[in-house]
Amino acid sequence: MTTEPRETKSTVQRSSTRTADEAYEQLRQAIHSGELMPNERLIEVELAARLQVSRAVVRTVLVRLGQDGLVVLTPNRGAHVRLVTEAEAVEILQVRAVLEALTARQAAVNATAREIAGLRRVLNRMTQKLEQDDLLGYSEGNASLHKAIIAAARHETAARLISGLRAQLVRFQYRTILVPGRPAQSLGEHTDIVAAIAARDPDAAEAAMRRHLGHVELTLSSTARARSGPSTVLRPS
Repeated sequence: MTTEPRETKSTVQRSSTRTADEAYEQLRQAIHSGELMPNERLIEVELAARLQVSRAVVRTVLVRLGQDGLVVLTPNRGAHVRLVTEAEAVEILQVRAVLEALTARQAAVNATAREIAGLRRVLNRMTQKLEQDDLLGYSEGNASLHKAIIAAARHETAARLISGLRAQLVRFQYRTILVPGRPAQSLGEHTDIVAAIAARDPDAAEAAMRRHLGHVELTLSSTARARSGPSTVLRPS
């Protein structure tokens, strides 16, 4: 007969050095990065050891992640990472388009010269990755560029909401960039966004970001229809 591991006094003492907020951020990042995959079970005792916190803190963290839409909590069955459907992913992209268009607009107003130089450096690295046919590296640069734009916007509410939405799209993050012709189109769209921010043109920056994420949405919708077959109909964009 097996017994569930107990929290020893020393474990609890070590746990006290970490806050619930720190544990929440670590677990959220693990979901965001794909380290914890959709539908993966989240076992309290294992998470407590991993995060170096008590199981009471783990429960609090799981509730917060449930409120974020990243975790599903089922009575008497525990928790698991939430699986986002293709249709939901399209809806999330539609919401992101609105929020990230706002951050692009605000970045055109608030970005410092150093931040704009940073955007250009990231864009140059993305160009190099694409020339090397390194799509994974390009996709990582894509994420870094969006993150830098959001930071330059200095809009905390939009940043918080976007972070939660992006975390739910982890299993779709590389799908669109694999579509033939999409990488070059994507690079052109990002170039337009950075150029508009550098030119301090809020209208153009907002429009460029909307156009970019609108194309991502259309591409994802097309790949989802191709994967699911004619019986599944996604909401039109």
